Amino acid sequence: MEAAMTTPDLLALGPRYWLPVYKPREVVLDHGKGARVWDRDGRDFIDFGAGIAVNALGHGDPDLLAALAGQAGKLWHSSNVFYTEPPLRLAEELVAASGFAERVFLCNSGAEANEAAIKLVRKWAASQGRPPEKRVIVTFRGSFHGRTLATVTATAQPKYQEGYEPLPQGFRYATFNDVADLEHAFAPGDVAAVMLEPVQGEGGVMPAAPGFIARIRELCDAHGALLVLDEIQCGMGRTGTLFAHAQDGVVPDIVTLAKALGCGFPIGAMLAAPKVAQVMQYGAHGTTFGGNPMAAAVARVALRKLGSSDVLGNVARQSQALRDGLAAINEELHVFAQVRGRGLMLGAVLADAHKGRAGEILDHAAAHGLLVLQAGPDVLRFVPPLTLSDAELAEGLQRLTRALRDFAAAT
Repeated sequence: MEAAMTTPDLLALGPRYWLPVYKPREVVLDHGKGARVWDRDGRDFIDFGAGIAVNALGHGDPDLLAALAGQAGKLWHSSNVFYTEPPLRLAEELVAASGFAERVFLCNSGAEANEAAIKLVRKWAASQGRPPEKRVIVTFRGSFHGRTLATVTATAQPKYQEGYEPLPQGFRYATFNDVADLEHAFAPGDVAAVMLEPVQGEGGVMPAAPGFIARIRELCDAHGALLVLDEIQCGMGRTGTLFAHAQDGVVPDIVTLAKALGCGFPIGAMLAAPKVAQVMQYGAHGTTFGGNPMAAAVARVALRKLGSSDVLGNVARQSQALRDGLAAINEELHVFAQVRGRGLMLGAVLADAHKGRAGEILDHAAAHGLLVLQAGPDVLRFVPPLTLSDAELAEGLQRLTRALRDFAAAT
């Protein structure tokens, strides 16, 4: 029998054996239910981070558990050399839910979905007879598209790129929500696509301004370029509609998904409109594990539930309640300059006196039994489960209030 380990024993394993690319808080989480998790010592936490916007149906959802257990007893993996039912049905259901796509590529993560999108853009541009120097993809400062070498280059944030040079060519950066700068980026006549998040996540929970994505669509059409939307964090009901771009009134050419699509089970997807759906033929791309039957079985249930009127209605209601709660906290403590975002993807921007200290606030929050995220050093990021209950929200706000009082007292 394996020897039991104490919490300090487990905490010592991370610094000893993990590549030191993370700085987890000194908590070993053990199990969860809804928007509440417990550590192995029995302390409970309200979860306003949802595994970075992943656990959209909370922890321990019975329908997800049933889907996973049912498939686990049948077949775990077959590769894409053979068909299995779950990924076939999932692809059909994603196409139907999207309203624009014709075909789907299933993979394992958001970075892989964006990598596939970048490759599809270039393959499409090549099929149009464009030379390599005219296959530029425009992305936006503050974006985040992944950690692979291509997606970290698409991510227009130097802090993620430093030390990985030489970076792949073919990307150009523009200023988010700045139409004039975007038009300038098109000027050389070499743009094959524009890629963006409808709501930037890691960049500070910054939503696209009204009309901005529609203007991008116009420019893409005028210049023969594709519109690629990264909905890895903001999609799957997070902003109040199943697909975030439904609020921007545009029809994209490519959309990438991950995170909440599997509600914790790793899966990613790239959705392709008819214009590009046939560009990649046999052998042009692939994945060993992508679209495996276990991930697809879970994602089918997640997709159905996240698109339901019950969940989307709860997002709208709790989004307003969370905004109201943050406003009430701010009336007392004056820690926020503004709250921005859409749905249950909200960012509380710290006031000037507290800029750069989001990490400290997260420590205070964890000490008071609240799990919350940051989006850079100046923004608290709230991405709770979309099934968040009234009681869970109220308790989470109470814990946040106590944490911020402690933070304010220590400054």
